[in-house]
Amino acid sequence: MHPELTIKERRYSEELQQLTHISSVDCVIDDPFERIIYLIAKGDMGIAIGRNGENIKRLQKTLGKRVEMVEEGVSPAEIIANAMRPADISRIDFDAESRTAVIFLKKRSDVGVAIGKGGANIEKARLLCRRYYGVEIRDVHVEEVRYEE
Repeated sequence: MHPELTIKERRYSEELQQLTHISSVDCVIDDPFERIIYLIAKGDMGIAIGRNGENIKRLQKTLGKRVEMVEEGVSPAEIIANAMRPADISRIDFDAESRTAVIFLKKRSDVGVAIGKGGANIEKARLLCRRYYGVEIRDVHVEEVRYEE
């Protein structure tokens, strides 16, 4: 499912195309965090980002907003993992009835990365999951590791 882009989102997508010669799969304007999130086709992330992040830096300067890129995924789990990268996710439990997800991280040290400053990373994952799959992220936990004695 590809949502309809607003005029502004289309304009931002065209800026990316002109700069990188890569088309984004989607573009989401996240006003509360003053950023633009591009969903990039699998295999195109390196080109979209550019050497040492040059394309992102130029886009940010041109658009006057923070720019983030997420590689597209074929499932809610893949979108969540890509949006929260580099956090190490051990599993994601989905409740089909309530259309919610609970994320389990492998390490406690990844909680900050997964949630992000002011909740920015978790919100990015929420926006994309809601937009593409109608799934809400309910919670983030650290996977309990039990050792046998």
